Amino acid sequence: MVTTRRQIKLSEAANTSNFPAVSSPSGDVPIDRRMRSLERRGPGRETKLTKSEDTYMEMSDSNGISKHSQAATGTENISDWRKDKGNIALLFILYVLQGIPLGFAGSIPYILMTRKVDYASQALFSFAFYPFSFKLLWAPIVDSVFSRKIGRRKSWLIPIQYLLGLFMLYISFRVNELLGLEEGRAAQINILVFLFTSLNFFAATQDIVVDGWALSMLAPENVGYASTCNSVGQTFGYFISYTVFLAFESKDFCNEYFYPILGMEKQSTGALTLDGFMYFWGVVFIISTTLVWIFKREKDDNDFQESLVDSYKSLWKILWLPVLKQYILFSLTSRIAFSAADAITGLKLIEAGMKKEKLALLAVPLTPVQLILPLIISRLTAGPKPMTQVWMRAYPFRLFFGLIFAWIVYITPSAQISPGDFPVWYYLMLIAVFVGHQLFTNSMFVSIMAFHAQVSDPAFGGTYMTMLNTFTNFGGNWPNTVALWLVEKLTFKNCSVGGESCSSSAGSEACWAVEGTCVTNTDGYYTLSVVMFAFGVLWLFFMRGRITRFQNMGVNAWKVI
Repeated sequence: MVTTRRQIKLSEAANTSNFPAVSSPSGDVPIDRRMRSLERRGPGRETKLTKSEDTYMEMSDSNGISKHSQAATGTENISDWRKDKGNIALLFILYVLQGIPLGFAGSIPYILMTRKVDYASQALFSFAFYPFSFKLLWAPIVDSVFSRKIGRRKSWLIPIQYLLGLFMLYISFRVNELLGLEEGRAAQINILVFLFTSLNFFAATQDIVVDGWALSMLAPENVGYASTCNSVGQTFGYFISYTVFLAFESKDFCNEYFYPILGMEKQSTGALTLDGFMYFWGVVFIISTTLVWIFKREKDDNDFQESLVDSYKSLWKILWLPVLKQYILFSLTSRIAFSAADAITGLKLIEAGMKKEKLALLAVPLTPVQLILPLIISRLTAGPKPMTQVWMRAYPFRLFFGLIFAWIVYITPSAQISPGDFPVWYYLMLIAVFVGHQLFTNSMFVSIMAFHAQVSDPAFGGTYMTMLNTFTNFGGNWPNTVALWLVEKLTFKNCSVGGESCSSSAGSEACWAVEGTCVTNTDGYYTLSVVMFAFGVLWLFFMRGRITRFQNMGVNAWKVI
């Protein structure tokens, strides 16, 4: 049986989004595909069934599976982390390592923005975040093909983490050239996309392996700690290579806050560089992987293994359900209206004068909010109708935030005190708006996860739920890519000298050749924000009845006969 945990890393807003969130952009949702196996293993393990990153989806809380098993056996295991403290520490480290390449990938769009890279290139780079949305396609292979001599999980973990380390070492030698940071060089987007897509592919595969290993590594009563290790570990890793890196890579931040603490004079560079930081973590990956290979012994974990063919047959059967075809349409279109706000707002704030390191540092006050909100919201989604009682009610509010973000981007240039500096009220307003947006984003995310838990056919374990989340995640990825591509097509600029159009790259070069500047007459971001708002209103009007039918259908309609 395949084990996958498709992580969204705290909220779906991080899904190829350019908001200052500490969560990763992987766009995944945590799923465990060993439902039947875990139920056979007895109490304690059920808490890992379909729990989320933030533990608000624990089946023991939402549908009583754990309690039922305990009642049947007459026992109740009490978790004791001390008996597994070494394994818990190892899991935490592995999840921290997983977050490192994701954080580096998340920082690249901001760096590209400071290099004046066009939005079409940003759209192309957004494909680097897709692997986590499709890892269900190769998860059965990772779970079924392995060397018994090396171990079921180490057979994949060791080579994958070596590849992650080697790729980061290779990128560290070329990243300045590829980003166009060297004099006279343009960014090489195609190579960047290939390299960072590969990194995210390896990280997604490592996620499959570590999630599966956690089930056999920890004692049954301690398996719930795996979710905590995942949530805290990967968030911490992402925070290091995203927020910390963007802050300390900035010479302005270091000169103002860091160097004075050390008694140093102002420097011409930040304390960190992308090539040096990636090289450091590449070495850390290789050393840590070697230590795990040598010193960590793996328990036998061959029970309840579904064949590779049977795994793919299960996916095929689920796909042919009539109700699922309608639900796929819903999943692929439900987040189109949010694409302008999610994919472009952060980049537009940088374009309007916000420094990338300050935007990234907004993740610091948002982090506790992102951790606490899902726990609070889960109380609302624990009812029998999460889609109609929570999801549909949150949709209009999240839709309206798209217009609020457009307004904030519009006032940003005039709010500057000096280039890159803003008054306190502006930062407080920005944090308040981001918190409000997170409230409704998390409400929608938690409710749709609760709905997936309700309708998933238990005969197929977590395979069914993973399939539903695959389409939900992809439904957030592809609109963001399209929005990034469209925004430049809808933007019209003219040269200050001669008035010729410079909306294209050729036009911009011609304008610069005559020492002119490109003046924006129509910003496609505002056009797209209004269009997406109108689309969202119409979409909800026409889909409301279908969403209600999804919720009111009996569970038999979702079962594979």
